Amino acid sequence: MITSKEIERCPWAGADATYIRYHDEEWGVPMTDDRALFEKLMLEGFQAGLSWITILRKRENFRKAFHNFDAARIASYSARDIERLLKNEGIIRNRAKIEATISNAKTYLEISERMPFAQYIWGFVEGRPIINALASTKDIKPETEVSKRMSKALKADGFRFVGSTTLYAFMQSTGMVNDHLVSCFRHGACAKLQKKLKIAGL
Repeated sequence: MITSKEIERCPWAGADATYIRYHDEEWGVPMTDDRALFEKLMLEGFQAGLSWITILRKRENFRKAFHNFDAARIASYSARDIERLLKNEGIIRNRAKIEATISNAKTYLEISERMPFAQYIWGFVEGRPIINALASTKDIKPETEVSKRMSKALKADGFRFVGSTTLYAFMQSTGMVNDHLVSCFRHGACAKLQKKLKIAGL
């Protein structure tokens, strides 16, 4: 994490060390690992209606509670597991979201039989990240035509808690979109990684 006061960041990073680290090291970096993409998609779903910093602070608890987001393990969860999760104060204890995660794990496994999950996800932008040149946070949209199309497709395939706004946040965080402001020191670094990106099958 870079702490120099001379470094210019996106305003939303604020002063919280956890948020700054996330901004500097993760947000906007192209993510291609299947398991990591599944985890991020599930966490974005848990974030719906809440702040992302709340999820970040509980992320390690989520990983422990959901067996490091091993989809095969989650897909086999029973009613006992649901009760275990509902009693876990370290995560978001929302029954609908917990049950959706189990259902989503099953959908993830079905898709993985057809193709790598990274290929499935990145296929919505044809393997080419969208690199924006935003001057102000006011220019950042809560959803786009791509996230709307992606939401419709994921819902059709069986995913839950994948609204277009949730998915646009997912796209931003996984580097499918570069929404760092052009004045932010991470814009250029992420853009460089995005331009080099190659997704097998795309």
